[in-house]
Amino acid sequence: MTRVKICGITTVDDALLAADCGADAVGFIFADSPRKIDLGKAAEIAGAVSGFVSRVGVFVDAPTEVVKDSLTGFLDYVQLHGEESVSECETLAQCRGPGRIIKVFRVRDKSDLAVLGDYMDVAGMFHLDTRVEGKPGGTGRTFDWGIAVEAKKWGKPIVLSGGLTPENVAEAVARVEPYAVDVSGGVESAPGVKDPEKVREFVKRAKQVT
Repeated sequence: MTRVKICGITTVDDALLAADCGADAVGFIFADSPRKIDLGKAAEIAGAVSGFVSRVGVFVDAPTEVVKDSLTGFLDYVQLHGEESVSECETLAQCRGPGRIIKVFRVRDKSDLAVLGDYMDVAGMFHLDTRVEGKPGGTGRTFDWGIAVEAKKWGKPIVLSGGLTPENVAEAVARVEPYAVDVSGGVESAPGVKDPEKVREFVKRAKQVT
C-alpha cells in the first residue's frame, strides 16, 4: 500500500489531523515558504504526534550541521529539496544511515533522471517533484508521471509529489505505484492551513488503490 506524507504542517492540530486520517508521515518545511516553521515549533508539534507517524524535515541548501543536528534530534528523515551535493548527503547519511535521507529531484523530462545514479549510496529514497525555474518546490503543478515510472528502474523507493490532490492522487498511484505520495497545498484551505475533508479524502484515495 502506498504511504502518504502530509507536508507543510504548521500546527499541532494539523499534525494530529493528518495522523488521525491515516497519514504515515508529516513534513515540516524549514525553507522559504508560506508554510515555513522554525525548528523549535516543529519539535513541539513532532512531540505531540504518535511515534507511528514519521517526522520529516524539509530543507533547501541548508548548512549541513543544521540538518545533521535535526536528524539526530527529533526528525526521523530529512528531505533535501535543493542542490545538495553527493558529499553533503554522504555526511548526513553517516549520522543515521542513508535510509534516513530523502533526496528530491525536480524533473521536467527524462534527462533530469541522469543524476539519480550519483546518489544511490547516499540516499534511501528518491523524491520527484515538478521542475519550475526559480522555485524549489510547492508549485502545485504536475509533471509527466511516466518519468516517475522510469525512475523506478534505479531500484530506490520513489516518493511522488507535484500538484497532487484528492482528485488525481488515485490515478497517480495507479500509474506510478510509488512507495509514497507527498502533498501540501493540494489539501489546504489556505497556505499552511489543512482542510480536514481534503486530507481525509487524499489519504483514503491514495490508499484504496490496489
